[in-house]
Amino acid sequence: MNAMAAAPRHPAHEDLVRRWLDTVPARSGLAADPRPYAENLLARWAEPQRRYHSTDHLVAVLGHLDTLAGHADDPAAVRLAAWFHDAVYRPDRSENEERSADLAERALAELGLDDARTAEVARLVRLTATHDPAPDDTNGEALCDADLAILAAPPAPYAAYAAAVREEYGFVPDAAFREGRAAVLRQLLELPTLFRTPYGQAEWEARARQNLTTELDLLTV
Repeated sequence: MNAMAAAPRHPAHEDLVRRWLDTVPARSGLAADPRPYAENLLARWAEPQRRYHSTDHLVAVLGHLDTLAGHADDPAAVRLAAWFHDAVYRPDRSENEERSADLAERALAELGLDDARTAEVARLVRLTATHDPAPDDTNGEALCDADLAILAAPPAPYAAYAAAVREEYGFVPDAAFREGRAAVLRQLLELPTLFRTPYGQAEWEARARQNLTTELDLLTV
């Protein structure tokens, strides 16, 4: 991974580095020191164009995965996928997930992770483009639920999330954004279930639907 310009450090920077090292431990089986990879990823998550897809989002997803880890077949692969799932992010582009998966494949190969786990991490990153895991895909279910958990936030944090998304798409005229965002919300509300894990369905589903409905109402008044 190429070095990037230093960005202001998030308050949780060292904790995040520790979490990365716990997931990709510095052991003799690795081909490279994993710490610079954490620093590179954290610089990416701190890029100035990010308002919602920021380091705070990474922290939140990793925290939700602590809750959902027991559902996954390979929690370590899911946590690695969380690190990479928005590592490449430009709000005006549609290939972010694919480019993030490519980054994961390159970085994990450099680190010397085995081919099977590297492929699984990349698959999971690509899955966040649709958030539609197969019924028996426990890794995918855990990652997608953790990524979408913001939808079930209390009203104030949810409003802050919606405002941050609008800021990321500041280059889109207001009328076009409202139309596009409303279409996304309707698509989500039409799904049989937003969350696939038992925990997500029990703890997040109802509140998420309420939040989505409220936002849709505000966009379409």
